Amino acid sequence: MPISSNSYITRLFLRADLLFAMALFGTILLLVLPVPPFLIDVLLALNIGLSLLVLLAIVYVRDPPEFSAFPTMLLTLTLFRLALNISSTRQILGHGYAGEIIESFGNFVIQGNYIVGAVVFVILVVINFVVITKGAGRIAEVTARFTLDALPGKQMAIDAELNAGIIDEVTATARRVKVQKEADFYGAMDGASKFVRGDAIAGILITLVNVIGGFAIGVFQMDMTLSESLAKFTLLSIGDGLVSQVPALIISIGAGLLVTRASDNNNLGTQITGQLVRYPRALQFTAVCMAVFGLMPGMPLLPFLGLAAVAGFMARTLKDHNADADARAGAPKAGAAAGKSGTTVGAAVAGAPAPGSTSDDVRKLIDVDVFAIEIGYGLLTLADTKMGGDLLARVTGVRKALAREKGVVVPPVSVRDNLELEPNDYRFLLRGKAVARGSLVPGRFLAMNVAGSTVALRGIPTREPVFNLDATWIDEAEKKTAELNNYTVVDPSSVLITHLSEILKASAHHLLTRQDVQALIDHVKGTHPTLVAELLPDLVNIGVIQRVLQNLLREHVAILNLPLILEGIADFASLSKNPDDLSELVRRRLGLYFVPEYETRPGVLKALTLDPRLEQALTGKVHRSPTEIGLALDPATGRHLLEELNRRTTELTTAGLPAVLVVSTEIRLPLKRFLEPSFPRLSVIAFQELPPATEVENAGLVPAPAHLLRPELKTAA
Repeated sequence: MPISSNSYITRLFLRADLLFAMALFGTILLLVLPVPPFLIDVLLALNIGLSLLVLLAIVYVRDPPEFSAFPTMLLTLTLFRLALNISSTRQILGHGYAGEIIESFGNFVIQGNYIVGAVVFVILVVINFVVITKGAGRIAEVTARFTLDALPGKQMAIDAELNAGIIDEVTATARRVKVQKEADFYGAMDGASKFVRGDAIAGILITLVNVIGGFAIGVFQMDMTLSESLAKFTLLSIGDGLVSQVPALIISIGAGLLVTRASDNNNLGTQITGQLVRYPRALQFTAVCMAVFGLMPGMPLLPFLGLAAVAGFMARTLKDHNADADARAGAPKAGAAAGKSGTTVGAAVAGAPAPGSTSDDVRKLIDVDVFAIEIGYGLLTLADTKMGGDLLARVTGVRKALAREKGVVVPPVSVRDNLELEPNDYRFLLRGKAVARGSLVPGRFLAMNVAGSTVALRGIPTREPVFNLDATWIDEAEKKTAELNNYTVVDPSSVLITHLSEILKASAHHLLTRQDVQALIDHVKGTHPTLVAELLPDLVNIGVIQRVLQNLLREHVAILNLPLILEGIADFASLSKNPDDLSELVRRRLGLYFVPEYETRPGVLKALTLDPRLEQALTGKVHRSPTEIGLALDPATGRHLLEELNRRTTELTTAGLPAVLVVSTEIRLPLKRFLEPSFPRLSVIAFQELPPATEVENAGLVPAPAHLLRPELKTAA
């Protein structure tokens, strides 16, 4: 069966690797083996054709990194051109003839005047070497430097969008590959520009060798006269140099076009034309200036006036076109206005997005990340995996840890740089509001004096951001001394991650949305369908369940036992629909699971208690509203309570014990709400929440104030 030409070409392209290997091997053979003149003609024509193909391909490339093979092609074509130079030099010096192309180039350019030929050749070399190659090389160098400098930030932005759920893994991988290709391309172009400069220098030297060597060979070996030798070998040498420099000039222009282009999703012709004629007024001024040049004494009138007429015609045409476009764009606005006056004009509304518009991009502008980390540029290395940074992976680890410990799924955390921050600062944003901030010192370790060591460390004194401990930023050499003296030593990334973990735990109730609650209930429904069917929608709604879960998370009670929590809500929903009441009743069932976290030893809870008279007084101060519950205390009682608790919780914290206060269930929630602003780490537990086997060991009794014991003092006051 005969093979069609298309099928043959397809099969040929499938063997492109073999063809490229053969071409490289053939180029190497050109360096050492003599090549007959007719084959030199074929190869020189191929060289010119390949150079033109590369130049035209660059014109139609939409994004410079798309032509990622260009640096390699540049090296290959340079080697091929130098190999042809060597082959043609061998023929020129050995036989005085190197094919018709070289001789034709020499005759066409020189035209009997060797000085003119030499000048033309030198001008071409200067244009290539000094203007195009030098400029393209500098642009490639600067572009490569800025591209590589921006690489960590771009990769971090991609990872942040992935963590925030804006893009999926496939899109993130594609963007990473694109960014990496862009960096590789401009880095390779920086080096490839050196090939072009070296090729230009080699062309000059080879031409000089041909002229001088050919002149000597013609006089001393071929018995030519001085004029005959000069004529023959100058013609061939300049022709050979021109045949080499023309493709080199084409490739240099292509390299310059490629590195100076900006990605704009259009080919070069469309990009330049669209931007050049975008402003009709510029064309109008151009027409006027050309006409003024034509009217100047001694200037040819026809060329300048002809160009002025063309420019004026183009300006008028473009201006009319833009006016029509503006009129079409204004039509919907007129329709909308007519509609307001009572006349219906079509379905178009002013401001409505047309198909393919950027309305989705506009919507993204109003999106706010639920939780975000902003870091200064000095901390970018913490997030750059290529430089050993593991921040993004550890952020994911924190989210998983909170899911295991608290039962809450933290939404993706966005990590991004912020140039407004100090280089080594970071901050945490909750729905766009800064909730915490800190400062790190990259390359050093944070040594925290948790054991009360008296040994002073050499470094930068600071405060640990989570627990406000005395700390010092130390270098690697001081790390061993710190560890021997019972300092806790951590790296900067661990400091940030620990801070993040504590902030997420403290903000867990703010992160839990109705949508998250619905997802949790859907998960439970797979194993407890009867429970969910009983609870929703007859007994309560999603909002009530959300408030109950938020109350639990607000006091660091895990919601891992979600079926048990939902059962409690279902059991007590007939008594009250108030989320505060429901959460208090649910806590009694969960006490078996969260109270042991505060025990100093199994079965023993060391905690503070209130004087019964104080507790009775506080019970009478409980204030309830349909939405809130709290304590309405007089200033003296409130001050006394805060001062006593401050002293006693400080003693517990100093002893390394958790700060726990056990009270009756009637005042537990209002007292917690009252104390929360002053003592955010104080856990308030009701006696009814304690497991039956748990014994309370009194760590201190908060006495009643004197004015409660002796009411006359209050009256006197």
